[in-house]
Amino acid sequence: MKVLKVINKLLVLVIASITIVAIAKGQTTDKKTLTLDGAKKVIEAAKAEAKRLSAPGGVIAVVDDGGNLMALERLDGTFAAGANISIGKARTSVLFKRPTKAFEDIIKNGRTAMVALPDSFFTPLQGGIPINVDGQIVGGVGVSGAASAQQDEELAIAGAKVLEATTPKVVSYFEKDKVESAFAKGAVLFDNSDKYMVHASHRDRAGMAEVHEQDADIIYVLDGSATLVTGGKVVDPKPTAPGEVRGKEIAGGETRQIAKGDVIIVPAGIPHWFKEVPGPLNYYVVKAR
Repeated sequence: MKVLKVINKLLVLVIASITIVAIAKGQTTDKKTLTLDGAKKVIEAAKAEAKRLSAPGGVIAVVDDGGNLMALERLDGTFAAGANISIGKARTSVLFKRPTKAFEDIIKNGRTAMVALPDSFFTPLQGGIPINVDGQIVGGVGVSGAASAQQDEELAIAGAKVLEATTPKVVSYFEKDKVESAFAKGAVLFDNSDKYMVHASHRDRAGMAEVHEQDADIIYVLDGSATLVTGGKVVDPKPTAPGEVRGKEIAGGETRQIAKGDVIIVPAGIPHWFKEVPGPLNYYVVKAR
């Protein structure tokens, strides 16, 4: 009897431990972190690309996901200010999760108010690239002082890609309950934004006119119907994020009635607008870059 009591107590302790671990896992997520070795690999890859392109110089900076400097190397012949500029590019790319060229283009196209952002964390110059590993941005790399802004970006891209190339591919699986929850409010199911994203989208009413300058939208209607306008010209367009434009409506364009089972492919740069949504509309959107 004593033995049975001891065994029962042990079982209770084991079950309690498992329960605590399960609860803890449900409240946290696995986060990838860029190591110093990883930062050095990024710099070596960027240097190798500089050698291949016969770049006359350059400063390569790598920051972590909080924008903190991890590693920096200045190639011979690079001007001294290049160090601060490259750090600024790397920090901007990771804090805003976008290549810095996107911000340079936005400002060039007229949204000059963005230059008022503090330069301590915002350097809108081409040459900063976020480092993405398995869909998570773990850091950023910035390059300054190569032959041109385009070459700065090419070196940064080569550095960022070295970690992607060594990361094993994994299968993503989303259980039914998670998918249904995503559709209930409209949410991103999968974000690997340098290549593709999967949205579980939901609408109850008409939306704004949209233009995605870098992403094609592949739409599959799951439930409901809508009037979709594609093409034409966006009325009162305003940039809302790098590569993203929104407007009141579309003038002209082609109008379609879409319903359950339909597939629509909207290439990057083409305006589209859910003009009328008579009831709940659920649809998948795969954003391909």
